[in-house]
Amino acid sequence: MLKLSLDALEIVDAIARLGSFAAAAERLHKVPSTISYAVAKLEEQLGLALFVRNGPRVALTPAGQEMLREGRWLLEGARQLESRMRQIATGYEAELRFVHDSLIPTSAFNPDIAAFEELRCGTRLRIGCETLTGTWEALREGRADIVVAAGEGPAGGGYKAAAVGSLDFVFCVFPTHPLVRLKRPLTRDDLLEHTAIVVGDGARSSSDRTVGLHLGQRRITVPGMQAKIAAQAAGLGHGFLPRACVRAELGQGVLVELQVETPRPPETFWLAWRTERVGEALKWWIQRLDRPLLPGILPF
Repeated sequence: MLKLSLDALEIVDAIARLGSFAAAAERLHKVPSTISYAVAKLEEQLGLALFVRNGPRVALTPAGQEMLREGRWLLEGARQLESRMRQIATGYEAELRFVHDSLIPTSAFNPDIAAFEELRCGTRLRIGCETLTGTWEALREGRADIVVAAGEGPAGGGYKAAAVGSLDFVFCVFPTHPLVRLKRPLTRDDLLEHTAIVVGDGARSSSDRTVGLHLGQRRITVPGMQAKIAAQAAGLGHGFLPRACVRAELGQGVLVELQVETPRPPETFWLAWRTERVGEALKWWIQRLDRPLLPGILPF
């Protein structure tokens, strides 16, 4: 009898991704003691350690890494099989994975999520959030069925896309920033003398995407747009920000807009989805989100 089950692989995968037993328990809707017992039992049956414990944080051992390297393919295959079986029987997928750009808060989609839940179709909804190229990468690598992503999509096909809006960007700094004193359109050399605040790209295997950043630029990299806005409002650096996201800060004088010789062009956002299997749930989300989303969906 096999000692390694799909349930066990799912538990180990969740722990590895989230970094702790407690976080994995929350994600899998289990109590932490159940997670701890399952891992201990699996390690005993296999006769090897899967994790190195360091207080509440854990990391995979080399054996654990090797198990997950192949195990994740098994999990993905099982999910696809389950989805195909359910789709054959009902037309609806077992699970639909929706990933959106981190600039948009998940709460902005709450009306859409509520409308989908009212269908009571049985499809589990899994929502994720990625930054810049990371959103497109999730679609390309099969970790998402449908995305709302910024910028150009990856080459190679396998998906369709529709523009759902764009954002205008303004160059902003704290009111006492040295660049304010120049009182003229800022040049590349002006910007290079000061630190830029940039959002880190969430891509795991693709090349990082940087926008509005010059070669050799001093920078502070932050995890998302809200952190970028906060850093610039604290006077830590300069950079382009979506006008729709900083109307309040500009109106209150927390940030000031400056002119630059090379402004950042508007950013187009896309609704994109995988085309190899389009079930009823995916059709519903395509129809629901194929509308002008940005900037109106952003909280002001």
